[in-house]
Amino acid sequence: MGKGDAMKASRLNKLAIAAVAALMMAVQTQAQDATNRASQGPAPAQPQAKRIIIVSLEDRKLALLEDGQVRNVYTVAVGKPTTPSPVGTFTIQRRVANPVYHHAGKTIQPGPGNPVGTRWMGLSIHGYGIHGTNEPRSIGKAASHGCIRMARADLEELYGMVAEGDTVELVGQRNEETAQLFGGDVNPAAPTAPPATAVATAANPEPAANAVSAEKTSPAGQAFTTAMVLAELL
Repeated sequence: MGKGDAMKASRLNKLAIAAVAALMMAVQTQAQDATNRASQGPAPAQPQAKRIIIVSLEDRKLALLEDGQVRNVYTVAVGKPTTPSPVGTFTIQRRVANPVYHHAGKTIQPGPGNPVGTRWMGLSIHGYGIHGTNEPRSIGKAASHGCIRMARADLEELYGMVAEGDTVELVGQRNEETAQLFGGDVNPAAPTAPPATAVATAANPEPAANAVSAEKTSPAGQAFTTAMVLAELL
C-alpha cells in the first residue's frame, strides 16, 4: 500500500469513528428524553370546549355558545301552543345521522320525505330532540309537537359542532340572556335566566303517544336503534 493509500484509509477510519460516535450520542439523547418524559408523567389533556345551546322559544332562535362566545345563531321551529316545547336545562344524550322514521306501522327511510330530516339530537328529556323536517316552511314558526326543528343546512352544521353531553337550555320567555343573544326587549314576566347547571323541568314531559325510533346506518349497511323519540307528524 502506497503512502497516499494509507493516508486515505486513515481519513476513512476517522470519519467512520466520528459517525459511530455521533450515532451513539443521538441514541443516548433520545433515551434521556424518553426517561425525562416518563418521570414527568403523561402530558396533561387539553381542556374540552364548553358548549351550550340556548333556544329562545319566544324568539324561535337557537344559539351555539362555545366557551362563552357565540359561534352561530339559527332560526328554528318550536312547539305549537297545543304541544309546547319543554322549558329547562337538558343535555344532548344521543346523536343519529340519517335516522329512519317509524310510525303507525310505516317506515320512512332517510330522504326528502323523512319527518325528522337528516340528523337527530335527542335530549335528556324523553321524547324531545333537535332535528330536521320535511316541512321547511315551518321554520321560524310554532309548529312542532315540542321538538326543535331546523333547516337542513343549519341542522347539519350544528350537528358537526356539538357532542353528547353538551348542555341545551330551552328558555320559554325572553329574558336578559336571550335578549342579548337575539335582540328584542326583555319580557317583563320572564324569570331571571337560570344558570346552565339548573335542574331540568318539563312543561309537558309526555305530550303525545306517537313515536318514532331513530336508526343510524353505516356505509356497510349496519344499523342500530335508539330510544323512542317524539313523532313529528305533518
